[in-house]
Parts: sequence; C-alpha cells; structure tokens
Amino acid sequence: MAFPVVETLRSAAVDLLLLPERWRSGFAYNPFSPKTAQDPYPAYAELRARAPVYRSRLLQGWVLTRHADVNAILRDHRRFGSDPRKGTIPARRRAMLPPAEEYTMLMLDPPDHTRLRALVNKAFTPRAVAALEPRIRGTLGALLDEIADPAAFDLMDCVARPLPVIVIAEMLGVPPEDRAMFRSWSAKRARLLEPTIGIREWRGGKAAGQAFDAYFRRVIRERRDSPRDDIVSALLRAQDEGGRLSDRETLNMLRLLLAAGNETTVNLIGNGVLALLRHPEQLERLRDDPGLIAGAVEELLRFDSPVQADFRRVLVDCEVDGHTLRQRENVVLLLGAANRDPELFQDPDRLDVGRHARQHVSFGRGIHHCLGAPLARLEGRIALEMLLERFRSIELAGDLPRFRPGVVLRGLESLPVRCVPA
Repeated sequence: MAFPVVETLRSAAVDLLLLPERWRSGFAYNPFSPKTAQDPYPAYAELRARAPVYRSRLLQGWVLTRHADVNAILRDHRRFGSDPRKGTIPARRRAMLPPAEEYTMLMLDPPDHTRLRALVNKAFTPRAVAALEPRIRGTLGALLDEIADPAAFDLMDCVARPLPVIVIAEMLGVPPEDRAMFRSWSAKRARLLEPTIGIREWRGGKAAGQAFDAYFRRVIRERRDSPRDDIVSALLRAQDEGGRLSDRETLNMLRLLLAAGNETTVNLIGNGVLALLRHPEQLERLRDDPGLIAGAVEELLRFDSPVQADFRRVLVDCEVDGHTLRQRENVVLLLGAANRDPELFQDPDRLDVGRHARQHVSFGRGIHHCLGAPLARLEGRIALEMLLERFRSIELAGDLPRFRPGVVLRGLESLPVRCVPA
C-alpha cells in the first residue's frame, strides 16, 4: 500500500521548513516523514546521540530521548504538568482543545487528577482485571474459531482489533450489537491525541465524543435505576458515596477508558506479533518455553511501544542536562526512544524475549501511569499464549505490513499472516 499522498506532501513541506535547522546542526528531526512513520528508531538513535535535549521548532518544544530524562520528568508532576493550558499552544491547536470541563485525567494535574484517579481506581482494580481472564480466553477462542482460512487472514482484523474492543465494551456494559459503533468512536477519539490532525479528523473526533456522551447518558440513567456489575455502575457508586464525581466527570472517565482500554492494546498485540514474526527465533523460544510469555510482553512493549510519545508543560524554570527549560515551554517525551536507550538496555535494538524489561516507560510513570496497564498486559499475554496453542506455525504473508502515520500512537494498518493449525 502506498503511503497516503497527503502525508507524503506534508512530510515534504516539513522537510523544507527544517532546512535551516539541518544546515545549522547537520540534522533535523522530522517525525512526520514516511520513513520515520514506518521505523522511527534510527531517528531516535540519532537524536539521543546528537541532541538528547533537542529544541524542535516544528513541535514547538523540547524533545527528550534518554531514558533517565524521560523517566524523571514523567515522575515529576510538580515541575512538569499535563494540562495543555499551562503550555504555549498555537492558536490553531488551542482552538481544537476540548472545553476544560471535558478534560480527562490525561490532561489534568493535581489536585483534580488526584481526586479522579482515586475514584476510578475503585472501579478498575488489578483483582477485577485478573478475574477477566476466563472471559478473555473465551472471547479470543471464539474469534479464532471464526477465521475462515488460517492460511490467509489479517491478524489485525481478526484478533488485534476486535478482542480489546469486546473486552472494554463488556466492562462498560455495551451490548454486542453496539460494538461496531463503539469501535468507530474509539478510533476517531484516539486520533485526537495526535498533534498534527487536520480539521476534518478533529471534527470527526468531536462528533464521536458527542455521540458517545449521548449514548452513555442513557446508560447512566439506566444504571442508576438498575445497577449492574460493570464499570459504569461502579463509577456511580463512587459518586453516590461522596466521591464528588459529577455526571460530566463520569462521561470524561468513560471516554478515557474507551481509548485506554482499546487503542493501546490493539497496538500492543499487532506490534508485538509483528516483532516476533520478524524474529522467528524469538517466537520459537516462546513456543518451546511458554513460561517466558509474561516477560516477553514487557520486552515487546519495550521493543515497539504502542504509545511513542507523551507531552508535558514546564511549570517552573528548571534545567535538564545543562539546558534551561522555561515556564510554559512544551516538552515532548519520546517513550519509544527511551525504551531503546543503550545506557539502560544492553543491545537495545535486539529483541530478546528473555530480557528483564520492566523498566520500559511504555505505560508512563508517576501519577499518570496507565490505568489500563494490567488489562493490556493480560490481553497481550493471553493473545500470545492462544495463538501459539492454536497454530503450529505463524508467518508473515503478502506485502510488508505498514504502520499508520502518527507521532503518539504506533500501530499497524494490517498484518497479513499465514498459519498452520496445531
């Protein structure tokens, strides 16, 4: 599949804008180039080596690539905030921000974030997630049974995309007949995380949010009258117990869970399986020793993170590696680069399913550590276990898989595979 024309033209225009920067320093970071979209890691390596604290006019902020710096800033919510209003935002991007009352936890700082996180934790405990394993296995088993021809199918369409959306939809009490609509909303809302979306995509994401709210306002009314064993009912219980969670905050939380419980796990499964197919000796290690799979999920998260970037705003003047960062400046944390830092990970460009990789930052760090991390890990582990159980061989088929363009989320358009049933 050819890279979309609009993305190619945008990349060419960006290259022209970056010419002065390239002349001055000998290189320039263009995250929008087709080459970087397909494999960002050589560009990350060059950034780490040449300018680990890099001032980008294109991204209008500081770009950081070292694990030590990224990890420290993720943990430091006193000097680095998540609220975009506390940074410097171009007028065009500012116009695309949601109204403040629609901010999710991703965009909030303490004390608002602290209060909301404490409330949602009650509805999203690790114990509750672990209890989902039998249901996830049953769901994936049914999806695998539906594959008409194991010798030629798209793993993204048959496994990676439907599994997470079914799981999170069930957790939120969405009936099966509404899952396709739910998945469409999720994809459109996820695009709002990208800093370069156009007005058409922004309008699509906004409309999806409005449709989502209308749908769940009805669900909230129903759960107040007849509570169920789902997250909506749990959030309402927290609200009724004096947690001060308003209906608007409940909807914001559900919006966040929609994206957090779906898009990142889709990318974890797709990116992870692709990495193993490109390193068949590592796939065979897992087949020979399934006990390695839980740890392999961490290595796959490190090797090709579903989320490649996070953003912070400087709250007070400070210094990072000899560079002065001023209040209201923006900081781009390249999680994917930090996960390949040779200062922490030996031979970081090598996939090693036996590596102890829990120090990766794919789920963030600090107060914004991903709420859905236990669920993503569980789904990733079950997906690998059941694929290896179901098929005695799995290989890439057809054209080389292509990644969707994006700075924040990294995921495949498709993943054609050829399998032989066990």
